[in-house]
Amino acid sequence: MKIFVCIKQVPDPNTTVSKLDPNTKRLVRNGVSLVLDPGDESTISAAIKLRDKIGNSELVAISMGPTTAQEAMRRALAMGVDRAILISDPALAGSDAGTTARVLAALLKKEGAELIFCSTESTDGYTGMVPGGIAESLGIPQLTFAREVNIEGQKAIIKRVIPKGYQTVESSLPAVITIASGSFEAIYPTMKGIMGAKKKPYSQVGLADLGLEASQVGEAGAREQVLSIGTAEARAAGQIIKDDGNAAQQIAEFLQRYQLL
Repeated sequence: MKIFVCIKQVPDPNTTVSKLDPNTKRLVRNGVSLVLDPGDESTISAAIKLRDKIGNSELVAISMGPTTAQEAMRRALAMGVDRAILISDPALAGSDAGTTARVLAALLKKEGAELIFCSTESTDGYTGMVPGGIAESLGIPQLTFAREVNIEGQKAIIKRVIPKGYQTVESSLPAVITIASGSFEAIYPTMKGIMGAKKKPYSQVGLADLGLEASQVGEAGAREQVLSIGTAEARAAGQIIKDDGNAAQQIAEFLQRYQLL
């Protein structure tokens, strides 16, 4: 089976305070520490676990970004991914979530992906729109918030996290599966894995390789646009009730006022 995992390089959430450039209105990525998205490490682990379980399968990591993103790809290879492909082209700068999904889908279609793993959302944009966009572009099912993944014949079966437990959901293949945060423990690369990653196949493709034109991507192809950047309003101080004998009554009146009773 050809299994793919979509990953992303992001500003390190543990050391970097994300900022938007006031001119381009894009996230500042220059001059900051960049890492493989921590959420993707769990998703990669889920994909590796399934690959090893079903056997006779190849696991490929794909990403869209500048050439510096190859560092994140190398980490995925060191974790245990078999092969990695980076989509990189100057025309991709300024792409929105929809464009990102269409570009990734073009590569996945070309590669004949049978199962696609994605994190629920990235830790820089938090849109959560790319996995669904990939499924829509490819015309295949999407299974979301998976905490367990199994394959039976030509079906994908997951246990899906819900507020009161989980539900079992299945679909035909190919399919897109998003992994629920914290459902799989991340695999940390060993020295052997890091050294072995240098010998694994890594390639880089551009728009021409995918049959796409510059007018379809980047700012030219974006359907979303950031119009302005502002400071969030400061939260007002809450109401403090001091118990002078009628605190219970005041609380009851407060809850009734806001229709919470």
